Amino acid sequence: MLPLARPAGADQLSDAKAKAAEIQQEIQSTGQRIDALGQKYDAATAQVNSLNQQITATKSKIAADSAMVARDKTTLRKAAINAYVSQGSVATSNPLFANSQHTLAEQQTYNQVAEGDINVAVDQLHAAQASLSQQQASLQGQEQQAASDAAAAQQAQQQAQSQETQQNAALGQVQGQIATIIQQQQAAAAAAAAQAAEAKIAAAQQAQRAAAQAAATAQAQAGTSGNASSVASGGGTTPPAAAAPPPPPPPSSGGAGSAAVAAAESQLGVPYSWGAESPGVGFDCSGLTAWAWGQAGVSLPHYSGAQMADSTPVPISDLEPGDLLFYGPGGSDHVAMYIGGGQMIEAPYTGAVVWVTGLRLGDGFAGAGRP
Repeated sequence: MLPLARPAGADQLSDAKAKAAEIQQEIQSTGQRIDALGQKYDAATAQVNSLNQQITATKSKIAADSAMVARDKTTLRKAAINAYVSQGSVATSNPLFANSQHTLAEQQTYNQVAEGDINVAVDQLHAAQASLSQQQASLQGQEQQAASDAAAAQQAQQQAQSQETQQNAALGQVQGQIATIIQQQQAAAAAAAAQAAEAKIAAAQQAQRAAAQAAATAQAQAGTSGNASSVASGGGTTPPAAAAPPPPPPPSSGGAGSAAVAAAESQLGVPYSWGAESPGVGFDCSGLTAWAWGQAGVSLPHYSGAQMADSTPVPISDLEPGDLLFYGPGGSDHVAMYIGGGQMIEAPYTGAVVWVTGLRLGDGFAGAGRP
């Protein structure tokens, strides 16, 4: 036995799958980085909002203090005017308006204390206002830094997302290469299977013809021998015993089989769907064959084993388009439809679509039947 050579596309397929796995790992890593950057951006944004609230509160405090300073300045101006107009501090500090020397001294002392207190209050307000202004400047600096951090995080996140998009595109390209390689391998396998099936059918037909010819020759020889015996014995001619006729071939499906094939081929590319019998939407194996034969006017149950039980057995050498091919005990595992030329159509399995492939006579092949 010769060792089997590894298919030429095997190395390409292995390399492509390894590349796809590498890109998927990169995409996962990029996704994790995007998530981390998103968290960083959220934190920076929250800091900006908090600082903005503090800045707003500080501005309100500065505005209130400024209003208070303005009110105190107004009070001082009114006090000064009152001093001169309504005999205020000027009048009381002039000996001409004082009742006595003792009264004059008391009034001067009071006015000095009152005006001093107001001046101190104004100075304190000025100091508080300056402090608040410094605090506002500090908060604004922090707010700018936080906004800068948020912008940097957002930019990094956008760059990572762009990188992820490129990685997904690269992955799609590699997966397309994988699909092409697999399709090429499947096409080569289907061609080989079709060739083998055609050879097997031709061999079976040749063997059938040889057997028929041998039977005819044996029958002719038996007739000649019988006639010679009759002549030698002086009796009449005794006809030879008739050979048992071969079993009649199964009735041809004719136009119904062709109609069933045409219906099945109209669903090429429809996804496999377990238990489905919906044209254009989804089929499982027996759903496709039941629907296709239904379009030809023949009702079949939606179960491969029951379809085999309801079909007339057909030898491989007599296959016609539309005949069903069954797999597994009693046809219970799978059913496909022969379309001629050593090919069949089927709804194979989850994740695949209705397709045409080479005739499979292995893999648990149980027999063929004609509805």
